[in-house]
Amino acid sequence: MAAAATAVRFHTAAARRAAPRRPARFAVRADAAQAATALTQDDLKRLAAVRAVEQVQSGMVLGLGTGSTAAFAVAEIGALLANGKLSGIVGVPTSKRTFEQAMSLGIPLSTLDDHPVIDLAIDGADEDCQHSESVDPDLNLVKGRGGALLREKMVEAASGKFVVVVDETKLVTGLGGSGLAMPVEVVQFCWKYNQVRLQGLFNEEGCEAKLRLNEDGKPYVTDNSNYIVDLYFKTPIKDALGAGKEIAALEGVVEHGLFLNMASSVIIAGSDGVSVKTK
Repeated sequence: MAAAATAVRFHTAAARRAAPRRPARFAVRADAAQAATALTQDDLKRLAAVRAVEQVQSGMVLGLGTGSTAAFAVAEIGALLANGKLSGIVGVPTSKRTFEQAMSLGIPLSTLDDHPVIDLAIDGADEDCQHSESVDPDLNLVKGRGGALLREKMVEAASGKFVVVVDETKLVTGLGGSGLAMPVEVVQFCWKYNQVRLQGLFNEEGCEAKLRLNEDGKPYVTDNSNYIVDLYFKTPIKDALGAGKEIAALEGVVEHGLFLNMASSVIIAGSDGVSVKTK
């Protein structure tokens, strides 16, 4: 069922911080428009992340996402803990990067072993220009292009509510057709065997399967000591649910980057401000 879009004005405090000083006689509407025009992409991500963190309450167990937008959310949670506006928070990080950031901010951390039920997870659907994630109209996602897909999916599947924070460039009509990678985490043992099998699953879609490499030409290794085979589709995936099942059925596949029927809402930062899509 297509998600319903609901326009949301800038949070007053966030907009005030972002906007230039103005004479009091200026209309608030004009000031908000001026602020939106002047904001950078990072400013918009920060506004959306702050909006997502407004849903955090003291005493919650939180899933802490991975990526540039998620990092703004983690930073906001750390700041609210530091100034006493939040207390009793426990964070479950989805990557080593997020673990290190949260530790540096003094956020108490745990794991799914000790906290198997998570109240709220906040994650981004972005990394960088090369590894951007995407969101379709039904709030299905391609995530994990930053390499943290297994831990992200485990934590977010255990969450009562999963809020995704994106910028407007991540909105797509169909998953997999943007020319960007759809990652599949595979064990190192016989990875090439699985690369060939993955490409064979989607020959009709013109899919190309490539082992992800680091800048030094060596295979990228995930936090879980696995490899990633990136699938590049020329056209959007027609049946994402079916594709996910086929991929997961292959022996040696650990997880894939299709996050289907998981997001509760998506907070979108754009040139016109911040909007929210819910199911």
